[in-house]
Amino acid sequence: MMLIGYDRESMKLRHFRMCTIVYYSSSMYIRRMKPTPPFILQYWTSSCSFFTCTLLRLRPYSATATATATADFSPSPSLLIDEFTRFCYQRDLPRAMKAMKSMQKHQLWADSITYSELIKCCLAHHAIHHGRLIHKHLFSHGHRPATFLINILLNMYVKFNLLDDAQALFDQMPHRNVVSWTTLISAYANTNAMLHHDKALQFLILMLRDGVRPNMFTYSSVLRASHGLPNLQQLHSSIIKTGLDSDVFVRSALIDIYSKWGELHNSLRVFDEMVTADLVVWNSIIGGFAQNTDGDEALNLFKRMKHAGFWADQGTLTSVLRACTGLALLELGRQIHVHVLKFNQDLILNNALLDMYCKCGSLEDANSVFSRMVETDVVSWSTMIMGLAQNGFSRKALQLFESMKASGTKPNYITILGVLFACSHAGLVEDGQFYFQSMNKCFGIYPGREHYGCMVDLLGRAGKLDEAVKLIHEMECEPDTVTWRALLGACRVHRNTDLAIYAAKRILNLEPNDAGTYILLSNIYANSQRWEDVAEVRRAMRGRGVGKEPGCSWIEVDKQIHAFILGDKSHPQIGVIRMELDQFIWRLKELGYVPDTNFVLQDLEGEQKEDSLSYHSEKLAIVFGMMSLSREKTIRIRKNLRICGDCHVFAKLLAKMEHRNIVIRDPIRYHHFRNGICSCGDYW
Repeated sequence: MMLIGYDRESMKLRHFRMCTIVYYSSSMYIRRMKPTPPFILQYWTSSCSFFTCTLLRLRPYSATATATATADFSPSPSLLIDEFTRFCYQRDLPRAMKAMKSMQKHQLWADSITYSELIKCCLAHHAIHHGRLIHKHLFSHGHRPATFLINILLNMYVKFNLLDDAQALFDQMPHRNVVSWTTLISAYANTNAMLHHDKALQFLILMLRDGVRPNMFTYSSVLRASHGLPNLQQLHSSIIKTGLDSDVFVRSALIDIYSKWGELHNSLRVFDEMVTADLVVWNSIIGGFAQNTDGDEALNLFKRMKHAGFWADQGTLTSVLRACTGLALLELGRQIHVHVLKFNQDLILNNALLDMYCKCGSLEDANSVFSRMVETDVVSWSTMIMGLAQNGFSRKALQLFESMKASGTKPNYITILGVLFACSHAGLVEDGQFYFQSMNKCFGIYPGREHYGCMVDLLGRAGKLDEAVKLIHEMECEPDTVTWRALLGACRVHRNTDLAIYAAKRILNLEPNDAGTYILLSNIYANSQRWEDVAEVRRAMRGRGVGKEPGCSWIEVDKQIHAFILGDKSHPQIGVIRMELDQFIWRLKELGYVPDTNFVLQDLEGEQKEDSLSYHSEKLAIVFGMMSLSREKTIRIRKNLRICGDCHVFAKLLAKMEHRNIVIRDPIRYHHFRNGICSCGDYW
């Protein structure tokens, strides 16, 4: 059907004109980076193809004519650039790369912003090859891109972890600004290689020689590369000279790096130099003390922060929970839990809560948090597995490990350590050997010192001392004191004197000032009537100035921490506590309790040994807890030294006699005493 007044050819010509108008209108909108109206978009696709096809059809149809028409048609430079720009902003990587190839053929280049969009697209798709092609295109035919664009290329290579390529590009740059230098310095500072850290420091020196002034980002980055206090102090001096010591990011970085090197007094000095009006700096100083196991000062700083009018965020609460974990402050940790609820299922905070509850010995609270977590990761699972294992619930730890595998979460180094710890403390020799031997094959995890230490402990508990020694000698890494102490503990339990002496000497070779090992070795010699060797050990201790660290135990009552030290009588209720303790010991002796004097240095006689045992710090703390806490409350104690065998027996019998639950956390593990039984199975 033909419309009146129009023949077929005039209709084609009219459509051709319309498509031409639409094509150029669309290009105009793209150049201005404005949204194209819908009625134009409807014709966009057809106009591009129709434009070329109609040109061909205007000539007589023949092979020669078609070839001639195709050769004659060459898109204008602006059309090529517009098409390339459109694909870049649409993040259409394949078509953008194709358009870029055409541009390179015609020696055309777009603006820097467009290329930055394309490079973002490459980063999102991890398209390293395409990134290299963009680099090649930008420097083709003698073209020299702007410094701004070269910096983006530099950053692309850094994000791809291609530091050699980044270095090569940096070396070719005719002009380098502060962004160029900072990008490369930050790249080298963020790696774990000491060689790269040295390069970061060298580049800072070259930057200064080049007359480029570092900014706050430069110093915040390069501080991470410092590998010693002299290094750090020089950087700090340079920061003061440039006047950047008051910058929030630089101050925060200084506090972090001083804390990393254990220089907490310097961290606090930086913090106190001026009034802090930023939460980032507060979080840095609180986190620094919490990470360095100075929980008391971390909590004091948290109180200062609140008095200064700052509200805690996730970072603050994570550090405060870590401080509660280190001090075993369960009640305070529960108060912080209330603040955590405001942040609605934050994964990092929930993991910190799990760790706090596990390390405070409150597995009920830990299970409650874990079961309610909407999102879990490998840290969540590993924390619970390790927590259950350390608290003596080995079977539950292994059941949870099976649940973890069923959930699809891949175990990590810590997960397997928790599994081996559970096997060790449950006496599951075959299971432990299976997990140890298959951890690399099944999970791609190579055994480390900690894994070997667990296996030595597992074999030692089972009385397989020869196998334990053989495994130590087969270790791919050098055994540390923890490994040898595991063997020494097994020798003590199984009364293998010769092997115990061998293990003790290996420990003293690695840690010549370890008082505990000296005392244990002296007692082993004394029990074997080897008095000359006892005298030799004592001379070595005096010669090195080694003294036994006094046992100290802490207990939280009514939001206050009470500390007890052997021989110290400073506690205001110490007289009443001692009288109550004497009464308990007298009642327990009637039930068959006999003080075990093997855990006292063998230079005391009879009753002196018993008196020394009677007032061990954990006994004083237990009695104070029984006096101060209601019967239904668990008595929770933290101790700086490993609990001795006599106090272990005392706690078991007292928990049964008084129907109380007692939890003692020492550096080795957690002991849950209930009904005359300890969760460790009397092996620790």
